[in-house]
Amino acid sequence: MPRVAIETSSRFPMQIPAAEKARLMRAAALERTSLKDFVLRNALQAAEAVIEKAERLSLDEEQTRFVLNLLDNPPKPNAKLQAAARSLAARK
Repeated sequence: MPRVAIETSSRFPMQIPAAEKARLMRAAALERTSLKDFVLRNALQAAEAVIEKAERLSLDEEQTRFVLNLLDNPPKPNAKLQAAARSLAARK
């Protein structure tokens, strides 16, 4: 999982080309909001979408049935799993 950047300041300096800033300003004006509010609102929506996609697992029907079957009927532990369990128990 990626590390989260921790900053002590709430400032977010950013330089963008004039044409892109003008386009953002036009969009903000069309929504009757400030440039800051427009950019922040849309950036947060995009951030939520990225986080949701990264953290949520989607399975189709076949995959769901496979996982549920494994939960109901787990396979017998193999030698590696048994060795790992013994190793973990020995550490405690």
